Amino acid sequence: MSTDAPPRKSRRGLGIAGILLACGAVAVVVTGISAREKSSADLRHWTDEQAISSVAVTRPDGKVLTNTLDLPGRLEAYSRAPIYARVSGYVKSWSADIGARVKAGQVIAEVEAPDLDQQLLQARADLASQQASARLSEATLNRRKTLLASNFVSAQEIDERSADLANKKAAVNSGQANVERLEALAGYKKITAPFDGVVTERNTDVGALISAGSSAGPAMFVVSDIAKLRVYVNVPQTYVPMIKIGAKAVITLPEYPNRSFPATVEASSQAVDVSSGTTRMQLALDNAKGELMPGGYANVKLSLVRDEVSLYIPASALMFNRSGLRVAVVGPDDRVQLKTVTIARDLGREIELASGLSPDDRIIVAPPDGIADGEKVRVVGNDAGKAGKPTASEKQDVKG
Repeated sequence: MSTDAPPRKSRRGLGIAGILLACGAVAVVVTGISAREKSSADLRHWTDEQAISSVAVTRPDGKVLTNTLDLPGRLEAYSRAPIYARVSGYVKSWSADIGARVKAGQVIAEVEAPDLDQQLLQARADLASQQASARLSEATLNRRKTLLASNFVSAQEIDERSADLANKKAAVNSGQANVERLEALAGYKKITAPFDGVVTERNTDVGALISAGSSAGPAMFVVSDIAKLRVYVNVPQTYVPMIKIGAKAVITLPEYPNRSFPATVEASSQAVDVSSGTTRMQLALDNAKGELMPGGYANVKLSLVRDEVSLYIPASALMFNRSGLRVAVVGPDDRVQLKTVTIARDLGREIELASGLSPDDRIIVAPPDGIADGEKVRVVGNDAGKAGKPTASEKQDVKG
């Protein structure tokens, strides 16, 4: 009977155990390596995900706006007449001071013109002499004609007498015209109001020397019709096409802070001032109660109504660099496309665009610094953004 059998079984068991231990160690190593590789892949994926910028998008807001344009204006009398003397002399009297309401044809001052009075007396005397001479010539001609049949006078003498009479009648007509001219001038010794209105200036006094037709100095009086006022406002060239003749406006004044006055656009200069880039427009303002004063400052609020639809974007969406003004648009593949845009108006938080975008573009509301054309982005929030269709009319105030 052999005694070596049990040791062989023991060695075989030890070999199997060693193999199992080796396999377990290999499995542990493989599992560890696999876990590290998965962790590394997850880290790379997370890093790549973090490298993609997350952006919020919106669509251009298309709407028809009813804007109001606020501009400074100046009130002027609807009619204003500086009054100068037509005759030279001295102010004899005046009867209308500043603020006085006058009627058309009312005498507001009288001028004493001694030189004119003497000229008129001389002209009348000359006319009387010319008329007497003409009457004598006519009587002489008639007597000569009665002697013509008896041949006591010749036909030549009759012709000469007739020519002399015609000459003297012409002198009478000339003298009469001179008298009428001087009488008309004498009528201007009374200074009258040209229309119903208010005396807004008086620059003369009793005894003041007046020169006929002198416009070098101030007018004797200024009469203004303030029952209706003109409001003049300089409108920037951009807004002129939006303001039509007959359009309504609202006038406010510093002396009446809680009131407003309606006005109507009456005329446009149809020209742009090269120095200011504005067009002068005239508005009519009723002032039947006389509450408003010509020459005063006014704030004019004009309504701007446009039929076309404009696109509006948040001001934060604008990017400015060497390429100009651009907007970052997200394409269907979530890649950035930088589009160049043109601004029509800056409304503060909103920008009105003249060109560059379509209503369906998805624009980045606040593009990150350094964002580049073709860059991949992640859209967060509402992917569609606002609808780019026209909305109901809105009102905005535009300060001029």
